[in-house]
Amino acid sequence: MKITMLGTGAALPDPDRGQSAILISLDSGKHYLFDCGEGATRQMVRANVNPADVGVVFLTHLHHDHIGDFPYFVISSWMMNRKGSPVLLGPKGTRNFARHLFEDGAFHTDFAARSAYPLRQANIEAVRPDVREISPGLVFEDDEVRIHALHVDHIPEHICECFGVRFEAEGKVVAFSGDTKPCDAMVELARDADLMIHECTFPESFIAHRAKTGVGIYAHTSPTELGVIAARAGAKSVVATHFGHFDSTSPVLKRAAGHHLPVDLMGPHLMDEVAADIRKNYHGPLRLAHDLMRIDL
Repeated sequence: MKITMLGTGAALPDPDRGQSAILISLDSGKHYLFDCGEGATRQMVRANVNPADVGVVFLTHLHHDHIGDFPYFVISSWMMNRKGSPVLLGPKGTRNFARHLFEDGAFHTDFAARSAYPLRQANIEAVRPDVREISPGLVFEDDEVRIHALHVDHIPEHICECFGVRFEAEGKVVAFSGDTKPCDAMVELARDADLMIHECTFPESFIAHRAKTGVGIYAHTSPTELGVIAARAGAKSVVATHFGHFDSTSPVLKRAAGHHLPVDLMGPHLMDEVAADIRKNYHGPLRLAHDLMRIDL
């Protein structure tokens, strides 16, 4: 099993990180995509994976930085000769999201133009996702994998359910948090996991700053809290991801983030602080994610 961290950033356009996307590739050649933020499709190609070979996409929630590349993924897969419909798993609202994209939605003109060609008409199902809105529990199973999902705590549920996942295949377990503040569900999903991939969007000081300003979501997991979750779960290894631009040196990002991040503190040096804070409670193998990081299990 190979895990490729396609995108490891958060909501803003970041010159060094794409938005949330994780690809799990089995030895059999099957591929499963978790979140599809900006840049995911291009990163697959950089990782030598044809998007048309990715059969299942799981959206943890419907914030733009987790779904923004999905139409590009579908249309590109169609153009790269996908056979059949991609399976799309996600919270309530996913069907509405997908319905407004292709032949009856935002990309109707593109769909109409391309579908006039016999080659594209022959694989028209590729641009008609098989959408399955999920509830907590076992949400997907085939002859090689089992995927369980539970609610995590990120944004109010009446706006959008948010899910963490437990992926089981080839005798291994990978857990992924999506976006969440600390919650017991992630401890359950990551129990004895071979790999826990968990959001670590801001250092403690940045979360506190956002809570005071009232600008944007601050329901995220701090590095210290991440270490506690990993230790409680007994995770065998940990990847921290979904970094909220706090390590960036980009002047554009710093100007844009001035109202909701303490920009004077931003910089790569904070990654050392993040690792040290995780290590206060978790002492197993730890990686801080970067785009196109590969993990073999």
